[in-house]
Amino acid sequence: MTDLGLPAVPPRSDLSMGDGLAFAARGHHFTAAPGTDIQELAQRSTEPLSAILQVTKRCDFDCSFCSEVLQLPDPKLTQLETMRDHLKGTKRIFLSGGEPLMRRDFGEIVDMFADDNFVLAVPTNATHGLQHAKRIAGKVAFANIGLEGPRGITNRVRGDYDKVMPGVRALQDEGIPISLSAVVYRSTLAALPFTVQIADVLNAGKVKLIMPLRKGNALNLDANEFITDGEASEAFGRLGELRSTYQWSPALRLTTWTPENEGHMIVVEPTGKANAWPVYDSKDLFEPIGNVLEEPIQEIWKRYRFKENHYRKYLGASIRAIGHGGGGCAA
Repeated sequence: MTDLGLPAVPPRSDLSMGDGLAFAARGHHFTAAPGTDIQELAQRSTEPLSAILQVTKRCDFDCSFCSEVLQLPDPKLTQLETMRDHLKGTKRIFLSGGEPLMRRDFGEIVDMFADDNFVLAVPTNATHGLQHAKRIAGKVAFANIGLEGPRGITNRVRGDYDKVMPGVRALQDEGIPISLSAVVYRSTLAALPFTVQIADVLNAGKVKLIMPLRKGNALNLDANEFITDGEASEAFGRLGELRSTYQWSPALRLTTWTPENEGHMIVVEPTGKANAWPVYDSKDLFEPIGNVLEEPIQEIWKRYRFKENHYRKYLGASIRAIGHGGGGCAA
């Protein structure tokens, strides 16, 4: 669902993946050839487009929306090596957390996955960017930074703005492209233009807006903080108008929790347990589908019941999008 008529950063050359699919913007997001039948493509696929691998559950922030509050031991490098082998065929891997850069051996983990089999991305709060930027430069396609807006908003909702920004600059100094992700509350709606302005100053490829889910710390949020899909779409539309007026360059993305987006992510926990996420009628929003310490992703994919949702989301068919983006992923 792409809004037309607004300025867009020209797309970069694509890297073909076969079946009419490609990585665009040097591997930052997926595209499909015009007229591609996503349902048919999803049903005959043998592995996912993208997976999230939690290399730790630890984090140095305590975000008010965090869903991943259950702590588990970090997987050993030997276990991650097995997971890597079993994830081959997956086009993109997010090396995630918790806060993945808290692992002192994160550079070794990146080296382990940085080959022709995967495009790598890192969701991070960037507080440990200074320690890892040089080691991971040239090996990860982009870093996705969690930031809800100006200092006061980020400090209230997520963590310490003044710890985030030096890490962001360190990543950028090493040539690592960035994008921003912001979890949206009713009380942060007014901050969204400032978030996009910050992204524009940072030359971020996109700003991705996400609604909180009722799990973990978010169970303690006031019910008024959860906006409706309609309110989210209205706010997104206003933000698109401001993007046009002020000629902000980052692309904008909005994901809401509709039936089209249920279960679209595959999340692999530190134990190797693979889950569809978010599955709305599951107690913890996780639906177990296998374990990548024990079997390859192709076998797990056979049991995954959200194939079409997965493909539709990552090909941008079930999200709202403005602009192509220059340095981040579209989906």
